[in-house]
Amino acid sequence: MAPAVLLRAVVALTGRFPALAGVDLTVEAGQVVVLEGANGAGKTSLLRVCAGLLPVTSGQAEVLGLDAGRHVRSVRRSVGLLGHAPSLYDDLTVFENVRFSVRAAGSGEERVEEALALFGLDGRLRRTGAARLSAGQRRRVALATLVARAPQLWLLDEPHAALDAEARELLARVLTAAVAGGATALIASHEPASSLPLADRVVSLAGGRVVASGPAAAPRRSDAHVA
Repeated sequence: MAPAVLLRAVVALTGRFPALAGVDLTVEAGQVVVLEGANGAGKTSLLRVCAGLLPVTSGQAEVLGLDAGRHVRSVRRSVGLLGHAPSLYDDLTVFENVRFSVRAAGSGEERVEEALALFGLDGRLRRTGAARLSAGQRRRVALATLVARAPQLWLLDEPHAALDAEARELLARVLTAAVAGGATALIASHEPASSLPLADRVVSLAGGRVVASGPAAAPRRSDAHVA
């Protein structure tokens, strides 16, 4: 089986700046890998390369067995990215945002209602316009979209930001269940207390390169139950 992510000497530019300056990284299918490093280390850029949103200037980048540069559409359909600021359409309701994103990704809609209920976005919130949501609620909508899409590769950039304790625990259970079902996850986080219990490996970045990689200090949680 091909690795979920295979990066070899990857260079990627943001403007003229080398956001990635020769990254080597292999993530096997079914792994949860936490990316750590200071601001500007390259964590977000690495996730964007894996999502097909940041082109590679040189090197080899394969995602789910596909060349990330030549098969951008196929890559984007199979990965789910949670960025710093959830991309919602303020003139659409919560339900409409999730349904639109699922349709745009070419996924079926059968899990939309379940995902909304899971994150407490049913009832009145289901019909609420995104412009009226708090930061935490917007984050929940983005997470509900990932659950509804059920991507093969989860790319989470600071996923715990703006989430309360209950939502953080729910995220942990949802992600654990997704990985138990065959998904792979890359998590960029400044909050090791929240992210490391989910991890198989920790990868450290600095200056757009991988500078260290090793197993997580504690074994990944095995609780895959989602209430």
